[in-house]
Amino acid sequence: MSASDSPESASPGRPPKRAMRPVARVVAIAATVALVGVAVVDVISSAEAGSGPRDRLHITVPAAPGGGWDSVGREIQSVVDSEGLAKTTEVLNVPGAGGAIGLARVVNQAGRGDTLMMTGTVMMGSIAATGTPRNLTDVTPIARLADDYGVVVVPADSPIRTLDDLLEKWRTDPRSVAVGGGSVGGTDHLLAGMLMDASGADPGGLNYIPYAGGGEAVAGLLNGSLDVGVSGYDEFAAQIESGEVRALGLSAAEPVDGIDIPTFRQQNVDVELANWRGVVAPPGLSDDQRAALEEVLEQVHGTRQWQDTLETQEWQDTFLTGEPFERFVEKETARITEISKELGLA
Repeated sequence: MSASDSPESASPGRPPKRAMRPVARVVAIAATVALVGVAVVDVISSAEAGSGPRDRLHITVPAAPGGGWDSVGREIQSVVDSEGLAKTTEVLNVPGAGGAIGLARVVNQAGRGDTLMMTGTVMMGSIAATGTPRNLTDVTPIARLADDYGVVVVPADSPIRTLDDLLEKWRTDPRSVAVGGGSVGGTDHLLAGMLMDASGADPGGLNYIPYAGGGEAVAGLLNGSLDVGVSGYDEFAAQIESGEVRALGLSAAEPVDGIDIPTFRQQNVDVELANWRGVVAPPGLSDDQRAALEEVLEQVHGTRQWQDTLETQEWQDTFLTGEPFERFVEKETARITEISKELGLA
């Protein structure tokens, strides 16, 4: 199933898909409890909005340190600091529920023109899977920054040697394949479900184990608790290069320069999914506040340091601001929600 096409219904003879897997229900309950706490203790009035991003820029990373959002957020901070684009910067990690806890916090900071939050495909999928009451229509879109792509890997000594081997294993004994990746409903989960659907097996039977980050998934692969790992290419690049794990395929629509891994489409499996990353701001901003934040990101994007980071990290430059980015968020929200429903995650 292609991420760019409307998802197809299950093939005749498949067992019915479950509305939500138990792990998703647990995360949904936890997210709801945490969101209530955020709403009670974290309401910040517009009177406290500060003087704008040039004075003190706050960057909320809705995940634990060390992951993809954290890497992008801290790179933005590094560029802003080195270029003198703000007097001071602050990165705040607010992990939980695939980004929903951080999202709720930023929603409650209405009117603050000095605050950005990292977001992207992972958050959209997690919102669909957990049914949290907030989504990206509740904040102010600022900029799409870059895309990267997921990779599916197995331990070097795995009997699963190729992508076809994995698809066949899913068809014959789906529950025997333990797949590890990021949060429930996130990019890794969606990609694994799409591939399982492409195999002809019911993705509702996916044996998926969510981890806090790619590092934990790597550990699971190397200690034998996982059969398959799914994460962004940069999370597994070192282990792929060292030969500790073997890559089965990349989720890009077309081959990516610098990444010597065949796409799923090159292997006649019509699946592609980009992990886009961007930034949003609290709701209730004036046109001037929004323009000031967009200007900061445009200046970050134009620096040599940022361009070097894109090249080093193998991120694809997809910079977008203004109404085009707002339309992208609306379209992508609908697409990810539909994929999540089709895979039985939402």
